[in-house]
Amino acid sequence: MTNAESSQGFVQAATAEAGTVPLPIVVAVSVVLILVGAALAVIGWRGLQEKLPRNRFAGVRTPATLRSDEAFRVGNRAAGLPTMVSGVIGILTAVALLGLSGPAQWVALAIGVLGVFGLVAAGGVLGTRAAALVPDKPARKIGCAGQCCGSNVCGIA
Repeated sequence: MTNAESSQGFVQAATAEAGTVPLPIVVAVSVVLILVGAALAVIGWRGLQEKLPRNRFAGVRTPATLRSDEAFRVGNRAAGLPTMVSGVIGILTAVALLGLSGPAQWVALAIGVLGVFGLVAAGGVLGTRAAALVPDKPARKIGCAGQCCGSNVCGIA
C-alpha cells in the first residue's frame, strides 16, 4: 500500500459521518426493539379486547389490578391502547434505526425509547386508576343474611 492509498483511506474515514453507530449494534438494538415492541403491541391488543387473563407476568400488575379478575380486566382495558401504541412506536423506531445514519440514529433512538417508556408508564397509571374505581365485591353472608325465617331457625346453611 502506498502513502497515497493510505492517506486516501484516512481521509475517507475522517470524512465519514460523525456519530454513526456501528451496524452490528444497530441491528442488535433493532432486534430488541422489534421483540419488545411486538410483545407490548400484543399485550396492549389483548388488554384492549379484554382477552388478557389475570396473571403475574403481563399487563398492568399493581395491587389495584390484582385484587380481582374484574379489576384486572378493567385496568388492562384502560391501559391497552397506550400499551399497544408504545409497541408500534418500538417497532417503528427499530425500522428507523436501520434506515438512518449519523446523529439521526441517536435522535430516533432517544425519541423512540422515551416514547415507548412514556406510553407504557401512562398506560400503567391509567390502568391502575381505572382498576381502583372497580368496587370490591361485598363479602358473601352465610345463612339468611340476618333475616329470620320465622322460627329463629335458618333453613339456609
